[in-house]
Amino acid sequence: QVQLVESGGGLVQAGASLRLSCAASGRSISIFDMGWFRQAPGKEREFVAARRWNGGSTTYADSVKGRFTISRDNAKNTVYLQMNSLKPEDTATYACAAAQRGAYLTSLLSYDYWGQGTQVTVSS
Repeated sequence: QVQLVESGGGLVQAGASLRLSCAASGRSISIFDMGWFRQAPGKEREFVAARRWNGGSTTYADSVKGRFTISRDNAKNTVYLQMNSLKPEDTATYACAAAQRGAYLTSLLSYDYWGQGTQVTVSS
């Protein structure tokens, strides 16, 4: 079992930056591919970003490419999502998730463990 706890969300103005953290416990994240997803009110959960277990390849949703960066510190058992140039349409609850190695990163069905999420609200 892996427990995931997100932090770092908040209310910011458009153009601002936030860094989300996802702290894991129970098992080392070094054996998992890690991803971030978000869900806005009335919408389905959508993929945001993911990074392979060894810190190698990354994948981003087109809507955040160039603005968001996913990173991971396996020694600290933590995954981060740096979000720059935030837009009102980025408003959502952001959750991190862990998947077995080699997973299809953009599909939420690939992920076995999920955090509760942290709220990000971007005002115009």
